Amino acid sequence: MSMSKLRDVVKRAQGNTMAEYSENQKIVLPHEYGCEILLEKTVLSKAKDSSFPNDAYLIWYVVDGEEYIDLTRTTKRVNLFDMYYDKYGPGAVQKIDFGYGRVNPKIWGYKQPEKKKKR
Repeated sequence: MSMSKLRDVVKRAQGNTMAEYSENQKIVLPHEYGCEILLEKTVLSKAKDSSFPNDAYLIWYVVDGEEYIDLTRTTKRVNLFDMYYDKYGPGAVQKIDFGYGRVNPKIWGYKQPEKKKKR
């Protein structure tokens, strides 16, 4: 990959941030930790939706004295903890719990292909 293509990829990745970050927070890319953030800084009533995959975790964390909840997919809890620890620092992570999703992760987000017209 050439340097110009690499710069374009980095610019696109930086432009697709999900939330605004303060100066004391690091920019952490979830895919580097094997995580996918489904809901960020949400309320518990939205996170209790059963249409999410059953491998998603709820994580409570504190930033600047305010408590937030995220719904994040990951295969290992340690990866989830590492991502939030690196992003917000020590003492930020309060609790990690199972999400309320009921959908099999293999079929979550699956879109059925369009049926072709029969002749």
